[in-house]
Amino acid sequence: MHTAPPPAPGASVVDALSLLASVTDELVVGSARDTHDAVTRRVHGVLRLGLGSAATPIETVHRGAAAAVYGGLGLALRKSSAGLDKLASTGVGPRLEDGARGRFVSSAVNGLIGDELLRDRPQLAIPMTVRSGGRDVRVTTDDLAQAFPGATGRLVVFMHGLCENEAYWNLHRERTGTAYGEALAELGWTPVYLRANTGLPIRENGVILAALLRDVVDAWPVEVERIALVGHSMGGLIMRAALNVLALDDASSPVEPVETWADRVTDVVTLGSPHRGAPIAWGIGHGSRLLALLPETSAFGRILDKRSEGVRDLVDGYVDELPPLKEARYRLVAATITQSARHPVGNVVGDYLVRPRSAVGRDRRGAEMFPDAETLHVGRTDHFGILNHPEVLAGLKRWLA
Repeated sequence: MHTAPPPAPGASVVDALSLLASVTDELVVGSARDTHDAVTRRVHGVLRLGLGSAATPIETVHRGAAAAVYGGLGLALRKSSAGLDKLASTGVGPRLEDGARGRFVSSAVNGLIGDELLRDRPQLAIPMTVRSGGRDVRVTTDDLAQAFPGATGRLVVFMHGLCENEAYWNLHRERTGTAYGEALAELGWTPVYLRANTGLPIRENGVILAALLRDVVDAWPVEVERIALVGHSMGGLIMRAALNVLALDDASSPVEPVETWADRVTDVVTLGSPHRGAPIAWGIGHGSRLLALLPETSAFGRILDKRSEGVRDLVDGYVDELPPLKEARYRLVAATITQSARHPVGNVVGDYLVRPRSAVGRDRRGAEMFPDAETLHVGRTDHFGILNHPEVLAGLKRWLA
C-alpha cells in the first residue's frame, strides 16, 4: 500500500503561503470590510436623517453587494489557507531554512507575531538555537565539537535583535573587511551565534536563553573559562533577562547557590539596546488606541495592535530591580544620526529606533541603570549601522583583549 512520505523537517514555503492567506483574510480583507461598513453606515445615516426614513433601497443593495464581495474573498482565502495547510502536512515544497531569503522572512514574521505562531502554527515558530552555517547545532559535545573545531575556553555569544537572525552580524562587513565574531576569534575567542523567536516576551526568551547557555557550557568540548555576551537591540535585553533569571533563582533558593554559566560572564556589551524603551514601539501602541476611537479607523488600529508581546515589551524596555552583575563589565553602545549625541535632532531621533539615553539605560531624571558601565557613542549612523562599525569593532577588541 502506498503511503505518503514523512514531512521534511522545518516549515516550508507552503506553510508561509498558508499564513499569508490567513493574514490577508484577517487584516486586509477584514479591515477593508469593516472600514467600508463603517463609512457606509455613517453616509447612509446622514441620508436617512435628512430624508426622515428608514434604510433606502440603495443602501440595502449597496450593503448586500459589499457583504457578498467581502464574504466571497474571505471564504476563498480561508479555503486556500486550509488547502495549503493540508498540502504542507505532506512535506511538499522547499524549506524556508534552505535559503537566506526564507530565513529572513521567517525571522521577520517571528518578530512580528512569533507568540501567535507558537500557539497556532508552531511549525513556523523559531526555537532558540545555536547556529552555524545557516543550520541549527544540536547541543551535544560531538555536535558542538564538529561545528566549532577550534573551540576555545572563551565564548563570545551573539544575540540578534527584533525580526533579525544571526546573518545580521555580517552586515556592513565591507567597511572593516571582517565581522565582529571573526575579529574576536583572532584574539582567542570562539564566536557563538544564536537565533531566537523575538516575538516572545523578553522575560520568556530570557528563561530560554538561560537554559540554552547552561546546556552549551555543560556540553562545550573544552572547559569554559570566560563568557562575553554581545547583544544588538532587543538581543541585549534578552541577555540581561537571562542573567536575571539566574539571579532570581539564587535569591529564592534555600540552599547554597551552585556555580552557573553566569559566574563565568565577564563582559556584557549591548549595541543600541532600548533599555528604557523605544519611541517607535510607544508610538505604535498609542496610534492603535487613537485609531480605535472611530469606527472608520478602528480596523487600522487592529492592524497596528496585531503585534507580538516582544514588540510590546519594547514600549518600556527591560527595567528591573536587580543590579548589574558585580563580576561583569558592562559596555553600552549608543548611536545617533547626528555627529553629536547632544544635538537636538540626535537626542530626540537617536538612531531612528532608539534614543541615546535609552541605549545607555538613563531615564528622564538622569537615574542610571548601569552606573559603572563604559559607554560608547557612535555618530552619523543608524540602528543597523552599528553592526560591524569600525568604532564598535575597535571598542570590542579593546574590551575583550
